[in-house]
Amino acid sequence: MIAKELTVPTNISREAVETLAALKGEPDWMLDRRLLAWRFFEEIPMPTGAEETWRRTRLTGFKLDAVQPFVPERDSRVAKQTDLPAAIQAELATLSTNAGAVVHRDADLLFSSLRPDLAAKGVIFCDLHTAVRQHPDLVQKYFMTQAVTLPDDDKFAALHAALWNGGTFLYVPRGVVIDTPLQGLIALDQAGVGNFSHTIIVAEAGAEVTYLEEMVSLQKRDSQDFHSGIVEIIAQTAARVNYISLQSWGDQVFNFSRERAVVGRDAHVLWVTSQLGSRLTKTFQQADLLGAGASSEMLGVLFATGRQHIDLDTFQRHVAPNTVSDLLYKGALRDRARAVWRGMIRVEPHAQKTNGYQKNQNLILSKQARADSVPGLEILADDVRCTHGVTVSQVEPEYVFYLMSRGLNKEQAEHMIVAGFFEEVLARIPLEGVREKLEAAIGERIGV
Repeated sequence: MIAKELTVPTNISREAVETLAALKGEPDWMLDRRLLAWRFFEEIPMPTGAEETWRRTRLTGFKLDAVQPFVPERDSRVAKQTDLPAAIQAELATLSTNAGAVVHRDADLLFSSLRPDLAAKGVIFCDLHTAVRQHPDLVQKYFMTQAVTLPDDDKFAALHAALWNGGTFLYVPRGVVIDTPLQGLIALDQAGVGNFSHTIIVAEAGAEVTYLEEMVSLQKRDSQDFHSGIVEIIAQTAARVNYISLQSWGDQVFNFSRERAVVGRDAHVLWVTSQLGSRLTKTFQQADLLGAGASSEMLGVLFATGRQHIDLDTFQRHVAPNTVSDLLYKGALRDRARAVWRGMIRVEPHAQKTNGYQKNQNLILSKQARADSVPGLEILADDVRCTHGVTVSQVEPEYVFYLMSRGLNKEQAEHMIVAGFFEEVLARIPLEGVREKLEAAIGERIGV
C-alpha cells in the first residue's frame, strides 16, 4: 500500500505534490505551503499574451502537459569535487578556487562542501532539502516569506512553489565576512523532467558574501526541457551580497524564473545576471530597497542567437529614503533572436532623496533580430532623482570597414566591436573568471 502511494506520477498534479513531499519526508508546514501554492496554480490562468507583462512573449510550442514533475532521486553523490563528472568539473572551473560548492544534476545533489572555518562560524551552505531537515526554523522563517512571497498571480511561480525540488540554502550569520566566493551549479540532464531549483541567500547584519550560481544543460536535444526557478536574496542591515547568475541552458529549454532581493538599512546587493541560453526565457527580477541607505546594483549581459527569445522584467522599488539603485543591462542579438526588457523604477511616498537609474542598450547584428525596450518611472515622492536611457542600434558598417582595413577579417572586426559594447558591464563584475567566461561566450557566438 505504501509503495503504491509513493509511485511517482508522470504528470503535474496534486498527487505529484503530495508524493514529492512524502518522498522527501517533509514537515507538515512545508506540505501545507506546497498545497496552497498548488491551489493558486490551478486558479491562475496560463498567460495568453493579453497581459501587459506577457504582451511581447508568447508560449508558442510550449507544452506544460509534457513535463514530468520529478523522478526518483539517484544517489550519485561524490566525496570530492575532483570526483565529479568531467563536464561538470569544466563548468566549475569558472573559479580557480571557492570556499564551498553545492552541485546539482537535475534535482539530485551530487556534491556539497564548505570550508571548515566558515562552518565553525555558523555559516550554512547546503542543498535546500538538507536545510529543511537540519535547520527547519531558519528555512521556515525565510522560505517565500520575505523576498519572493507565495504568488497568486504568476502561474509558473505558483507551480514552482508547489513542486520545488533541489536548490541551495546559504545563510551567513551576523558580522561574518566570507572572503572567497561560494559556488553553485544546476545542471539539466534528464529529458522532459521539470527542474524547480530554489535558491535562498540570507546575509545577517554586517555579513558579506559572494555567490556564483551557474545553470547549464549537459545534453542538447530536440525535445522540450523545462525550468521554473525562484531566487530569494535577503540582505539585512549593512550586509553586502554579491549574487552572480550565469544562465546557459540548451536551446531546448523553456526557462521561467522569479527573483527578488530585499535590502535592509545601509545594505548593498550587487546582482549580475547573464542570459546566454534557453529557447525561451521569461524572468521577473525585483530589488526592494527597504531600509534607509540601502543600495542595489543590477548588471545584465544578454546574447541571443537563432530563434531564442529572452524576456527580462525588472523592478527597482524604493521604499525608504536615501536609497540608490543602478541598473545596466546590455544585449546583443543575431539571426532571428528577440529580446524584451521592461524596466520600472517605483519610488514610494516616503522614499525622499532617492537616486534611481536604469539603462538598457541593445546591439542588433542581423536584419531579422529584434529588441524591445520599455523603461518606466513611477514616482510618488517629490525630492528624488530618477533617470533612464534606452538604445537599440546596429553595428555601423564604417566601424567594421575601418577595422578590416587594419587587417582583421569581418568576424574579428565584429567581435571587437561587440566586446567593446559589453565592456562597460563586464568591467564591473568582481570575479575575473566570470568576466573571462563571458568574453569567451561572446566570442563563440560571433564565430571567433
